[in-house]
Amino acid sequence: MGIGFIFPVIMATGICFLRESPRWDYRNGNIEQARVTIARSYGVPVNHWEVHREMREIKEKLDAENAGGGKHKWYEIFTGPRMAYRTLLGVTLQALQQLTGANFFFYYGTTVFANIGLSDSFVTSIILGSINFGMTFPGLWVVEHFGRRRALITGALWMFVCFMVFASVGHFLLNEGRQVHTSGIVMIVFAALFIAGYAMTWGPIVWAVIGEIFPTRYRATCMGISSASNWIWNFLISFFTPFITSAIDYRYGYIFAGCTFAAAVIVYLFLCESQGRTLEEIDTMYILHVSPLKSSNWEAPEESVTADALYLEPGARGIRKADAAGMENAQGLEQLPPATERHGIHDVSGTGYEAEASGVRNGSIA
Repeated sequence: MGIGFIFPVIMATGICFLRESPRWDYRNGNIEQARVTIARSYGVPVNHWEVHREMREIKEKLDAENAGGGKHKWYEIFTGPRMAYRTLLGVTLQALQQLTGANFFFYYGTTVFANIGLSDSFVTSIILGSINFGMTFPGLWVVEHFGRRRALITGALWMFVCFMVFASVGHFLLNEGRQVHTSGIVMIVFAALFIAGYAMTWGPIVWAVIGEIFPTRYRATCMGISSASNWIWNFLISFFTPFITSAIDYRYGYIFAGCTFAAAVIVYLFLCESQGRTLEEIDTMYILHVSPLKSSNWEAPEESVTADALYLEPGARGIRKADAAGMENAQGLEQLPPATERHGIHDVSGTGYEAEASGVRNGSIA
C-alpha cells in the first residue's frame, strides 16, 4: 500500500514548482511574470521580439474578450466560431484514447495473462506498467520532432497491428489448445509492443492536443467535457470487459483494433497540425477552415483571426466564415494596422537583433 503513495508525493512536490501559464498570469495582473515565463519557454531574453509578439497577442485576446462581456454562455461551445467542430473533435479524441484498449491490459492484464498459462501473471503486469512509464519519455521527443498528426496516426496504426495479432493468436491458437506456450509468448510480446506505442503517442499526446485546439474563451469548459468523455469510456470499458470477454473471448481485441484504425482515419481527416504554433495560430487555423491535410505547411497571417479576438454577438452567432486570405469576412473584426506599429515594437525578426526592451506599462506593451 505504501508504494502507491510514492508517485503522488512526487507529483504533488513537482506541482509546487510549476509556474502558472503566461495567459493566467496576464489575466490576473502578473504581467511581468507572464513575460518571464514566455521568455523561459522560448529560451530567450525577456526583451526578445518573440516575447513581445506573444505578449501582444495575449493582450489583444484579453481586451477583445473583455469587450465582449468576458463571460460566455455554456452553449457557445457549440455556437462559437468553429466550436461545434472542435468540441466534438475533443470529445471524440478523448473517447478514442480509451477505445485504443490500453486499459484492457492495465485493468485486466493479470487475468488475461493467467489465462495464457503464466504462473505469476503479476510479473507481466509490472513489466507492462514499467514499459508504459519508460516509453513516455521517448514520446516527448517523438511529438516534438514528428508532430501531433504523424505521431497519432502512426501510433494508432501500430496499435491496430498489435491488437490484430494479439486477438488472432488468442482466438485461433490459444483457445484451440495449440502451441499454448508459444502463443502465450507471442501475445505477451505484442501486448508489450502495444503499450510501448500507446505510451509514446496516444497516452500523452491526446491530452496535449486537447489543451491546444480550444480558444481561451472556451478552453476550461471544452476540456472539462472532453475529459468527461474520457472517464465515461474508461468506466464503460472497465465495467463491461468481463462480460464481453466471457462471450467472445480474445476476439474482443478486434473491437479495439477497429477503434484504433478509426482513430487514425479521424486524426488524418479532422485534426490540424499544431506543432510549433502558438495557441492563437491554432485557433486561427480552425476559424479559417484550414484543411487538416494541408495544416502542416500552412502559414499564419500577420494578424491572427481568433475566437477571442472576434466581438461575438449573444450566443456567439453571426460570424461568417473568413476567407483563406485572412479576415475580411469575419464580422466585428476591425481592420487594424500592423501590430508592430500599434505597440511601438520594431519587428526585427530575421535581422539577428533583439527588439528594444520597453517594458509593460498600464497593461499594454510599450
